[in-house]
Amino acid sequence: MTALALVVLGLAKEVKAQDPHYTQYYVYPSWLNPSLTGVFNGDYRVAGIYRNQWGNITTPFSTPGVSVDVNTGKNASFGISALRQKAGNGGYYYTTAYASMSYSGVRFGADGNHHLNMGFQLGMIQRGFDMSKMTFGDQWNPVTGYNPSQVTSESLTRTKSTSFDAGVGILYFDATPGKKANIFAGVSAAHINRPTDQFSTDGDAKLPVRYNFHAGVRLMLNEVFSLTPNALYMRQGSAEEKMIGAYGQLKVNEETDFLLGVNYRIQDAVSPFVGVYFKNMTLGCSYDVNTSDLSKMARGSNSFEISLTFIGRKKTATPETEFICPRL
Repeated sequence: MTALALVVLGLAKEVKAQDPHYTQYYVYPSWLNPSLTGVFNGDYRVAGIYRNQWGNITTPFSTPGVSVDVNTGKNASFGISALRQKAGNGGYYYTTAYASMSYSGVRFGADGNHHLNMGFQLGMIQRGFDMSKMTFGDQWNPVTGYNPSQVTSESLTRTKSTSFDAGVGILYFDATPGKKANIFAGVSAAHINRPTDQFSTDGDAKLPVRYNFHAGVRLMLNEVFSLTPNALYMRQGSAEEKMIGAYGQLKVNEETDFLLGVNYRIQDAVSPFVGVYFKNMTLGCSYDVNTSDLSKMARGSNSFEISLTFIGRKKTATPETEFICPRL
């Protein structure tokens, strides 16, 4: 990251960029909606995901994330999660760490198969950069070029900032067993406490609230194949993202499912997805093919993600928990 890029990002009076995010957004549930904590068919879930993008422009944006959540079976679930995005030659990083909790005691319908979950998360955001990796205009000589031994006159008093952060969410899903169509939908808000952007001009700009709206329906087309259309709308400040997609899940045998799908991030990218579920583990891969004018600047550089999820079970799954949440 050059000094100019840092100034443009850091001295903006109001943050306009989106938070780090994933194409396989359901793999990292606490980022999407804290009420998804514990919403899975099992007792505990461990998920890891890695995203790499814009490798042809500069040092690639890389964003690994990990989450662990536990379903207690007593209307309360708990989880922890963390991600770290690194980007550019200036050693810029964006780190988050959260603890989340969801309450699942609200059920309705004749058999109580309609669920309404509420969740919240608390944690921190840390951003920073490594000044020793940056280059400045006064280190360049018009004759000899860049001179790393030339001491810059630039003085940056702050290279790291940490802020408290909080978010909330609510989720509805229909877990009726044997149903042809099971609907799910949720809404969440991140940064509800408006954390301070200490890299802004006056050090008092506020991080905008990020609103997420997500929904879908699992359609059981026959005994071995389901199709799950899904959609995501995200807005943060003046930035917004709209994504629609679907994936199919084919049951190969009692231990193995094959997954294939595609997402379209409107006016941005097409993202094919392929995955396999085997013995409580799901491996997923996706690749973003940029379709906007940005693809000309990126010179063919696209983004890829790989994810691995493990769900542990201490007991046999029951029919009413057979459908919980999509795997993508």
